[in-house]
Amino acid sequence: MTDARTPHTIDLQGIMDLLPHRYPMLLVDRILDFEPNEWIRGLKNITFNEEVFQGHFPKRPIFPGVLQVEAMAQTGGCLMMRDIPDRDKKVIYFMGIDAVKFRKPVFPGDQLVMEVKMVSRKGRVCKMRGEAFVEGVKVAEAEFMSMLMDVTEEGGSK
Repeated sequence: MTDARTPHTIDLQGIMDLLPHRYPMLLVDRILDFEPNEWIRGLKNITFNEEVFQGHFPKRPIFPGVLQVEAMAQTGGCLMMRDIPDRDKKVIYFMGIDAVKFRKPVFPGDQLVMEVKMVSRKGRVCKMRGEAFVEGVKVAEAEFMSMLMDVTEEGGSK
């Protein structure tokens, strides 16, 4: 049976409306699909032009695992922030990262597809589980907790 539902997509401008991240730390290029408050699937194109490849590693560029986790978390952040009415006054902070596994290296030219599921959400605290894939092969996974915080006028959180 095929899914006749039209995918929910979000382009780069829409992602920047949801997240405060910008170059070089914005690690989601497109949201491919999502089910509100349930799951989300995002895409990060890994190009040789990424600044990180100047030092990781010049002769054998590998996209760092910590940035794969950040890309999964940002994808989850899009899901979390989507329905927040005053999101320009909010920011999401990591509270914890668990069960991280890196299974295969990610190289320039790869497309990293992040699939993130909402595990629980209680008030301002959210727990999610993410998996990252390249060409359908799982390359990383992690569980993470985040908290939604108010931003002060000075730009910090309160």
